[in-house]
Amino acid sequence: MALGLYVSVPFCRTKCSYCNFASDVFSRAVFAKYVERVCTDIHSTTSDGPMYADKPRGPVLDRNVDSIYLGGGTPTVLEADQLQGIFATLRQEFSVLPEAEITVECAPGTLSAPALETLLYCGVNRVSLGVQSFVDQEAASVGRIHKRTTVHTDIARLRAAGITNINVDLIAGLPHQTADSWETSLSETIATAAPHASVYMLEIDEDSRLGRELMAGGTRYHAHFVPDEELTADLYTAACERLNAAGIAQYEISNFAREGFESRHNLKYWTRLPYLGFGVDAHSMLPTAMVAPANSHADAGFEAMRWSTPDQLEEYVAGKPGPQSPVTARAAMEEIFFLGLRLNRGVNVRELEKRVGSPAMRSLDDVIAQTIADGLLEKSGDALRLTSRGRLLSNEVFERFLGEPAPAS
Repeated sequence: MALGLYVSVPFCRTKCSYCNFASDVFSRAVFAKYVERVCTDIHSTTSDGPMYADKPRGPVLDRNVDSIYLGGGTPTVLEADQLQGIFATLRQEFSVLPEAEITVECAPGTLSAPALETLLYCGVNRVSLGVQSFVDQEAASVGRIHKRTTVHTDIARLRAAGITNINVDLIAGLPHQTADSWETSLSETIATAAPHASVYMLEIDEDSRLGRELMAGGTRYHAHFVPDEELTADLYTAACERLNAAGIAQYEISNFAREGFESRHNLKYWTRLPYLGFGVDAHSMLPTAMVAPANSHADAGFEAMRWSTPDQLEEYVAGKPGPQSPVTARAAMEEIFFLGLRLNRGVNVRELEKRVGSPAMRSLDDVIAQTIADGLLEKSGDALRLTSRGRLLSNEVFERFLGEPAPAS
């Protein structure tokens, strides 16, 4: 089973006020040490070196790779030789299939001629642009330093270079955003003819400066101009309607694509296919059959193994291991629900019952029935999926499927 590979590059030109990722602005002097650590970890994963206590090992791990994703952060802030070094190491340790989807996240304005040449040299065939808004005032209010014209220039340059698989990221709920300004961003997105779009609702939590300011009721970072939850939900709904009508069909809560342009890498996460992550705050998931035979969990009834790296740059560069956890059969079923329900096609309950058994499925009968009654889920044939309202309240739905009591044996 082919792997997906993710590499985190936690460096940015500026730190956006809404960002709750493990990324920040660092001196370029840090870049070389970080890339060296990432490459060391990539080598270690497929050798006998002790990267993790329960890591995959050469004879067991399928080294075929059909997706690579460099995210962050802004990978294109790295020097050309640093980006090339990461890709060269990946190709040295893994067999990247000819049809592999290879994505790099880029902030508009970072695609210099050398950067674009480097992406092509490294075999990149998909670029995700962190646009967030086509309205300059909105973008500037959260720390984005590009203009609307920058985005259009970058897309034109990508296409001229032969990279036509492009994603445009948007955020609903930014400061100063209105229904009219949101329509501008949607219209501009559609006009670019980019085959993929991602639409996220602004997250309000303590892990971002803007989130903390909103929670405190303050005015820094334009917090007092953030739309209320009702308007943000309306903006998201409008995006679903406009993009679907334009042939950019929703296939996941936050993702829309023209036919054949769905993100193959992200689909691995939502369908629980194996993937490995490298870099700060990177996550990995492998079925137990792909984990080292010496792993004490492999024969203990666990379905998969998950692990992650530290979310602090200093700890990661120092080689500190991150947490790891075996996935029980029960936890796997819960994951299938809260990940699979993210997709518009939903979860096939008949296939799931074959996999986990009738008693396990029956243990969810009440929560499924109640969630359908609440108008958050709908069942069509064997497919169980979120309703339009359920997508707006998806976190509430997912919580219902977590920690349900296990069936009696």
